[in-house]
Amino acid sequence: MRIHHLQHVPFEGLGTMESFFLQKGHQLSSTHFYLGNPLPSIAEFDWLIVMGGPMGVYDEIEFPWLKEEKSFIRESIESGKIVLGICLGAQLIADALGARVFKNQYREIGWFPIDRQIDVKESAMVDVFPDTLEVFHWHGDTFETPKGAKLLASSEACRNQGFVIDNRVVGLQFHLETTSASAAALIENCHGELDGSKYVQSAAEIQSDKSRFLRINGMMYLLLAKLEKQNS
Repeated sequence: MRIHHLQHVPFEGLGTMESFFLQKGHQLSSTHFYLGNPLPSIAEFDWLIVMGGPMGVYDEIEFPWLKEEKSFIRESIESGKIVLGICLGAQLIADALGARVFKNQYREIGWFPIDRQIDVKESAMVDVFPDTLEVFHWHGDTFETPKGAKLLASSEACRNQGFVIDNRVVGLQFHLETTSASAAALIENCHGELDGSKYVQSAAEIQSDKSRFLRINGMMYLLLAKLEKQNS
């Protein structure tokens, strides 16, 4: 498959997803908006990955490419592409499909559990998720689930943690792709957000157990494999 990803800042890339795609022999390409890269034509890829970033979907004045990106995401979905959004990427998918994106009551940063909200009978995508799973978070915004989407998971701090549409469009508010190295990059570039509030852990807490990253990376591999199988 031809995999294209949209990247908003230098420090939020594919993470462990890159190794999955390379091991599978997929072709990788990317648009780095912060470098002024152009978007590809819809015919040039099969699978679109939309990554995270510290900006919000509503920051179009500061980041004018957001408007074009949302239209591109919507066109990709309407064209039948596989589309996976992570954090800001999930919010951009939601916005592109007409759902509201807004500030969450709490900022959520660090390791917190999510609870699966849909039954495996409702979507073939969710049988890779256990009932409860500790995942990595770094977000302050949230979204309403788009029309036709199934709510995937919730956490104590944030009800809408993910959604799935037709087994080929997936939005994850949380991070499964994060490695210890990419978490360190987030901490370095966004350390001002570590304010010690109710659902915000310290840098030391985030990095205290490296095995956590291996567990979520394993879940990401399972999710990518399921997306690949469902749409091959």
